[in-house]
Amino acid sequence: MNAHVKEETIWIDVGAVTDVPLRGARRVPTPRGAVAVFRTGDGRVFALKDACPHKGGPLSQGIVHGHAVACPLHNWSIDLATGEPLGADRGKGCSPTVPLRIEDGRILLGQV
Repeated sequence: MNAHVKEETIWIDVGAVTDVPLRGARRVPTPRGAVAVFRTGDGRVFALKDACPHKGGPLSQGIVHGHAVACPLHNWSIDLATGEPLGADRGKGCSPTVPLRIEDGRILLGQV
């Protein structure tokens, strides 16, 4: 009989929500690679692997507009909720999302 062991998510505190400016981003180094944490104009917070699916551009250096970020290298718009490119580039790759939660004004990133 095979036992399936469910891995537990470990939550890492990476700073206060207010450390990320509205319509801005911060790069967070992790053992599994850099993560870009974004805060939209309406205050929502998202996290993606800090690499555009097109050419690996640093999304944390892009311009946040609505609930998307424009890659600074070739201007691909990436949906912050899904990591998927928008518009004509839809379906051409993905920047993996990173589990995130907010507790007491702090940003916690999830690692399995």
